[in-house]
Amino acid sequence: MWLTEVLVPLLRLYLCGMKVLWYQLFHKSFTMPALPSQSGRVAIVTGATRGMGLETARQLHRLGMHVIIVGNEREEGQEVVKKLNAENHNGGKAEFIFLDLTSLKSIRQFVQNFKQRRLPLHVLVNNAGTMLVPERRTEDGFELHFGLNYLSHFLLTNLLLDVLKDSGKSGRCARIVNMSSATHYSGVLKMDDLNRRSCYSSHGAYAQSKLALVLFTYVLQERLGSGGAQVSVNVVDPGMVDTALYNNLWTLAQMLKKPVAKLIFRTPAEGASTAVFAAVSSQMEGVGGVYLYNGEKTRSSEISYDSDLQVRLWKTSCRLVGLSEDTTGKI
Repeated sequence: MWLTEVLVPLLRLYLCGMKVLWYQLFHKSFTMPALPSQSGRVAIVTGATRGMGLETARQLHRLGMHVIIVGNEREEGQEVVKKLNAENHNGGKAEFIFLDLTSLKSIRQFVQNFKQRRLPLHVLVNNAGTMLVPERRTEDGFELHFGLNYLSHFLLTNLLLDVLKDSGKSGRCARIVNMSSATHYSGVLKMDDLNRRSCYSSHGAYAQSKLALVLFTYVLQERLGSGGAQVSVNVVDPGMVDTALYNNLWTLAQMLKKPVAKLIFRTPAEGASTAVFAAVSSQMEGVGGVYLYNGEKTRSSEISYDSDLQVRLWKTSCRLVGLSEDTTGKI
């Protein structure tokens, strides 16, 4: 049991990491094309007080967007907002709103307050996440990786879908960007034990959460497309980026990571570039249901295209967060 449930996910995840490092050793981060002005448009970026989330928010702000930074660190969030607004790029505006993504109640309250403001929503970047933490549970009892990385964004996105639909127009769709990673290739979705209670592996739990985001992206795009909504959703792989997410690596892995990171890892700004590309570039207008890596459409894992698994996860996720399978935007 320990061999298959703990050691195998660990080896699979680190093998994925080695493949990404090998690619990054010989390929530079892609060059961002010219991006259109986003003046008058509104974006929400989760986990945007540091790392890639911060750089995503900064680049959207520079394009003139009203960027709503959400996170659970109030002081850090206010400091980020102060810095971004001091830059004053193209009329961009930044504000911080508290949101605890480990609490379904907090997510519902956030959406309710946002809707009361009658603001449009043109871009939603589901960036927040955690990686390789010891076994922990969210406020609602979900395994932390599954609850924070995936399930919270599943609920947040569905509750905001009506605003996104109202904001999207033909020729200028509203856009949803989900942040996954190459670790999804090693992911196994344990539908009978999504919370990993039988035998916990932080590596398996993390990879599962990133696979869930890819599956969610594809089934959501299918539903949006069949309904004629002017909303596109894509999933992004930022590569291996030098952020605080790697603080939970084993001591030996931490020691090996430090010199490698300086040479091969992407910077947070480089890691954010594909998410920004998906969120606002002209090339991605009307394009949905794709996996983007280093600015290019890439094939995700074979299991991620399993339509039956996509639907099973969707239905299970709706049940877990208390949503009707066919009703979105309802708080």
